[in-house]
Amino acid sequence: MNQKYSHLPHIRSHDELPLYELIPNVVWIFDLDKHGWWWGNSAAVRFWGLENLGQLIAKDLSGDTQGARERTAQTFELAAKNGLTVDPWTTYPNGKPKTLHMMHRAVLVGPDKHRAIIAFINEEVDLGAEPENLLLVEAMRYTTVLVTSFTQAGEVVIENPAATEAYKHLNHSEIVNDGSTFAARFADPKEGEGCREQALKEQGGRWEYVMNTSQGKRTHTLDIRITRHPLSGDFLLLVVEYDITELHLALTVAEEAQEQLRQLAHYDALTGLSSLHLMQENVALLIHQAARVKQRLTLMFIDLDDFKTVNDTYGHDAGDEVLKAVAERLKLSLRKSDFIARLGGDEFIIVQMDSHTEQQAAKVASKIIETLAKPYALNNGQAEIGASIGIAFYPEHGNDLECLIKAADESMYVAKRRGKNSYYFA
Repeated sequence: MNQKYSHLPHIRSHDELPLYELIPNVVWIFDLDKHGWWWGNSAAVRFWGLENLGQLIAKDLSGDTQGARERTAQTFELAAKNGLTVDPWTTYPNGKPKTLHMMHRAVLVGPDKHRAIIAFINEEVDLGAEPENLLLVEAMRYTTVLVTSFTQAGEVVIENPAATEAYKHLNHSEIVNDGSTFAARFADPKEGEGCREQALKEQGGRWEYVMNTSQGKRTHTLDIRITRHPLSGDFLLLVVEYDITELHLALTVAEEAQEQLRQLAHYDALTGLSSLHLMQENVALLIHQAARVKQRLTLMFIDLDDFKTVNDTYGHDAGDEVLKAVAERLKLSLRKSDFIARLGGDEFIIVQMDSHTEQQAAKVASKIIETLAKPYALNNGQAEIGASIGIAFYPEHGNDLECLIKAADESMYVAKRRGKNSYYFA
């Protein structure tokens, strides 16, 4: 026997039940493990329109839905935990629906200690003449949405089979004394207690939390309302949970795809340097700032010398490695405030805000040429390249990026014609 149920009473045979015959109300014992009646008093036999106990025990329940079986199992678990459950049930004697106020206790029956519930029926519940009311009761049982009613202290009053299945793994006996079943369902029980307190304070609301379900951590929207027990009138928390984990995953994938597109638009895939598109956005701001404070802005156009030889000799993969190394050397040679971009191929742009004189620009250009001229170690050899640099200034050579690039590009070609590995001012 599962030790989880060792505290339950064990009824070994029908001989132990004669006193139940003295009770005028309907009492029956339902065996969950064989899904059928184990015993019933005379009132129960009459309730089902039968003639004797044997007919009740032999009653064919093979047509019961999985939802009905899960509801019975849920009731047993709650009764085993709480000692007693009280809730409306809809039964179908003679094929007609009848909703009853039922109390259940959990027991073990027979020599094999089957799980069972003793059902006590002491009044019929009037849900009105409209059949839609009965349909609403049934719908809660069979919906895949998780529905649970809690006491204000956070203990389960009734839940539908979907909620039972979602939280069947929780060992209620291990819930700390100062916690609640409500809080235990949260990935972070402290958040759960906070949610319960907030729901009571605000008289309900809708929140998103990560829940500790039998499927693992899942993101749920919790729609919580204050309601009342239809029989006792006690105020309850009615919690409806919608699993939005897949929606969150889809949104995350979409955000990641959007970020990838942004990276592709703003950064060079090979070197990680800024792209022409991002450079256009940033330099426009830099020019606006330079105009406001009446400063010069320096733009350098770099074209690598003899890069084609690297591709022809060692292959394009080696050429890509050299380009990545060039990008790293440029970042190490310049300040964080300097703007570096790759135009494509073996062309790069550098923009500096506070390089005010030709002497300052020449010093930076010389440092770049010296840095890029150092050999590049490759898997199949060693490559050597140079750099020709054209230098233009805002505002002398243009008031926008296009004009500055054109002026620096023309100067770069002058540097190449003069022997490469050098710089030239516009």
